[in-house]
Amino acid sequence: MSLIKNLTPEQEALIPVYREKWRKVAFSTERIDREKASEALKFAYTAFGFEVPKIIFCDSPYAAFSEIFLYKFDQLIQEFEFPIISRLNKSSASRIKKQQKVFHPLPKLLGKQIDFFYELIDSPIFQPIPDTKIYDCLYLELDSQGWDYEHGLFYTHLIPELIIEIYEKLQNQPGTKLQNRIGKRLWFFLRKRLDSHIGNVYWKSWQPDKNTTVGSVYDFYFKVLNFDYDVEKFQHYQSLITECGWIFAFEKVAIICDRPLHLRFDNQNRLHAEGKPAIEFIDGYSLYSYHGVTLPEKYGKIHPQQWQPQWLLSEKNAELRRVLIQGIGYARICQELQAIELDTWAEYTLLKIDADVDEEPISLLKMTCPSTGFIHALRVPPNINSAREAIRWVNWGVDVEEFGVQT
Repeated sequence: MSLIKNLTPEQEALIPVYREKWRKVAFSTERIDREKASEALKFAYTAFGFEVPKIIFCDSPYAAFSEIFLYKFDQLIQEFEFPIISRLNKSSASRIKKQQKVFHPLPKLLGKQIDFFYELIDSPIFQPIPDTKIYDCLYLELDSQGWDYEHGLFYTHLIPELIIEIYEKLQNQPGTKLQNRIGKRLWFFLRKRLDSHIGNVYWKSWQPDKNTTVGSVYDFYFKVLNFDYDVEKFQHYQSLITECGWIFAFEKVAIICDRPLHLRFDNQNRLHAEGKPAIEFIDGYSLYSYHGVTLPEKYGKIHPQQWQPQWLLSEKNAELRRVLIQGIGYARICQELQAIELDTWAEYTLLKIDADVDEEPISLLKMTCPSTGFIHALRVPPNINSAREAIRWVNWGVDVEEFGVQT
């Protein structure tokens, strides 16, 4: 079949249809059917030459990570600690290098991890590759954005939690702290290995929310552009996406996660909720987000109307400070953080917040409505020194007396 350089108007009209079809899959919050999910996974294993593994179901990706790393912790630490403690001279860097292969318990317990995404992409099901420009265009048009921005939300939230929890359990072993028992050099190596290991497990996991984009593009190729394909294999590829949640697939064990219980977005399709989780799983594991920015639980579980300006004084993360400022609003900030009055003109007041709230000083133009008394505040550049100059800046360079005439 010759390469397609351009789509017909009829084909272009079908793009929104396929986008919506796959977005529904990406945003699904229905409970998975465990029997159907098991069958879909068993086929994938046998289709690519693997024996059918033991299948475990978990209620969330966090539960799956716990199953992999924490619930098998006693086995992990035995695999790691005993050979090294008995044989390692802590002062010998060369011996540490020789012991680097000791901490490989997961392959022994679970077997090699299987990356179904690349197993399937590399198979003949996706040949021949259509014109790259058409592919890129369709990929962008059909992309199910909004579910997991750049597919990194779970990773950025889950990985630090799991690593911290594993480190705490390592440190709280009976007797002397593990770091003191094995030495700082080896402790650093252990942390580095765990960081890498957990990250690899995440990146090789089967994430249906990510794979809906690929599924939508090839579904369009096969059904609309009439490319030849292996019907049976593509049906099973789709069933992995539609019947399963996240999958952590190993040679001996496969973990299938259920879908979220709730997904909440703003009007720009970014993960967002106020005072409740943006993503919530049936086991209680939740992710909080404010217009696409992941929030710690201490902020996320509280409605922005109840956020306290004083939090800005102790929050070190610049992005979280920006979110807090956006949610709290400048009017409350200038009222509750005792802003300093620099200048006034009519019903306008130029204020400055002297506290270390943001990366640069906060200057505000406070406007009080004469009839209602409602206070509104806008941020202005910190180099402005008078209320009238601030008004001129807000009015795009037009002086306040001229602005009324022009409007």
